[in-house]
Amino acid sequence: MSSSDQYLAVPVSTYASPYARLRPVPLDEVHLADEFWEPRRTINHKVTLPAQYEHLEDTGRLDNFRRAAGKLDGSFQGLYFNDSDVYKWLEAACWTLATNPDPELERMVNAAISEVEAAQEPDGYLDTYFIDEKASERYTNLRDLHELYCAGHLIQAAVAHHRATASERLLDVARRLADHICETFGPEEEGKLETADGHEEIEMSLVELFRETGERKYLKQAQFFLDVRGYGRISGSEYHQDHKPFREQDDIVGHAVRAVYLNAGAADLYAETGNESILRALKRLWENMTTKRMYVSGGIGSRYEGEAFGRDYELPNERAYAESCAAIGSVMWNWRMLQLAGEARYADLMELTLYNAIMPGISLDGQSYFYQNPLADDGTHRRKPWFGCACCPPNIARVIASLPGYFYSTSEEGIWVHLYAEGEANITLYGNQSVRLRQRTSYPGDGDVEIEVEEGEGGFSLMLRIPSWCEGKASIKVNGKPLEAPLYPGTYHEIRRTWKPGDKVRLHLPMPVRMVECHPYVSENEGRVSLMRGPILYCAEQADNPGFDVRDTVLPTDARFSVDFHPELLGGISVLRTTVRSIPPDTGWKGHLYRTANLRENSQGEERDVELTAVPYYAWANREPGPMQVWMRSR
Repeated sequence: MSSSDQYLAVPVSTYASPYARLRPVPLDEVHLADEFWEPRRTINHKVTLPAQYEHLEDTGRLDNFRRAAGKLDGSFQGLYFNDSDVYKWLEAACWTLATNPDPELERMVNAAISEVEAAQEPDGYLDTYFIDEKASERYTNLRDLHELYCAGHLIQAAVAHHRATASERLLDVARRLADHICETFGPEEEGKLETADGHEEIEMSLVELFRETGERKYLKQAQFFLDVRGYGRISGSEYHQDHKPFREQDDIVGHAVRAVYLNAGAADLYAETGNESILRALKRLWENMTTKRMYVSGGIGSRYEGEAFGRDYELPNERAYAESCAAIGSVMWNWRMLQLAGEARYADLMELTLYNAIMPGISLDGQSYFYQNPLADDGTHRRKPWFGCACCPPNIARVIASLPGYFYSTSEEGIWVHLYAEGEANITLYGNQSVRLRQRTSYPGDGDVEIEVEEGEGGFSLMLRIPSWCEGKASIKVNGKPLEAPLYPGTYHEIRRTWKPGDKVRLHLPMPVRMVECHPYVSENEGRVSLMRGPILYCAEQADNPGFDVRDTVLPTDARFSVDFHPELLGGISVLRTTVRSIPPDTGWKGHLYRTANLRENSQGEERDVELTAVPYYAWANREPGPMQVWMRSR
């Protein structure tokens, strides 16, 4: 890696990773100008980050650092891992500064870093929960108290700060802490602690610190933390992914966030080491998750108990946990898998999860959040401005802040287009060839995308993702001439030619409304369908359907849908409408939970045809409370 590569604004730097096929395009070289993502990034910058900083102050999270530095008296405030919320906020703010210089946000970042610097112990240790009377308890309960988890988020924030600003202030703090960790953890015969943290995070952060500094001991330490799991040193339980060595795992189990964070770290390790047993395990776990343990939204983690994956096909709707952080971890893992392999299935899942499992986690005004994301509700589940366990709000903020970095990659072949949105990108190819691309599109509102080469020329491939949801006849024209080669959903289509400024590629992705059914082993969804259009999942919300209960609707199998864009509704959405049958429970159910089958009473003419309105699932619960359904009965 050249010294200049170290300062490129990318969350995951695979520029010098020998086993990664792709390398990312820095987020500050991608300028979005669309009507979906860029307004949300503006709200994230102008509203969410300042409001979250106030929450960090008001809830004592920053005061915990002041207390650790001896600036304040009093006791620790909040949960033992509250430091991590500060670090995730810092990472989000740094990625924002990389694309949007802002003196006031920079002031907040520097103020927070000053508190973090002052709290660090002389030996490099840093965790504000373990000071004074608790100092002797360091590393005595790694299973539960998240010391290395917090350290990992500090390291990621420090790398982001360095790449966004070139300042080494926070990076120096992170390196001292990482050096301390390397001196403390390792084989018992070396007099070290032979264990890992109960909550994974440190693994991927140490790999990224290796990439930033070139210090191989950080890579070696990350490998140690992966390899020490599975031998009962943490708990021996599936909850902590400690039930068997990583390379032997077949099913994705336990706490969902921890599992996908571990997998992200393992993918990072494969990119650097090429250990095939790691890659084989990653592929098995991905297959198990996506074919048996994932919601139609891309959400993961079906159980409230342990915030965990359930058994195969255990995917309840109203009791879905589907934590926002788990969806974020899935995107992190899939981004790394995409860089390793260049396979469209990983980008497909990233897109699904971004729109339908992460964005529901934040309100349209950017000031309240979901921790859990159910797929059905009676009107009682509402977003909150903050949580005692506030892992999700700053995690969502850092995804939105870093989002432009997920749109493109490069390889020896050329440019890979993963996501579609109006905007432009300045891209440096292998051999330092410079190209500027412009996307023109209303995606995800429609599937027409034009990509123009505005600057740069020469021979390279343009790899366009044909989404797996595109089951119709996708088509491509280059300078108005149709390509005759077939396009396959769920792949990248390579266009190889000698390009010149003014060349235009037009991609058409048909977006009919699709009625999606579920595997029959998911018993709760038997006889039900969900609605999707393009990458967007829809739901029926009571606010749009006041004349009947949305839980009573039955979709005909031959339903015809109208699609209308409403710029004034919920930030601008495409609304689906169709005629359905409203079939409420018959009068014989009054006062009964059970009855003998086939004794149905006259429903007194309550069955009727009604017009159902469906809105994007990401936008639900932004109006008055009421029932919501993703999966609807069909016949």
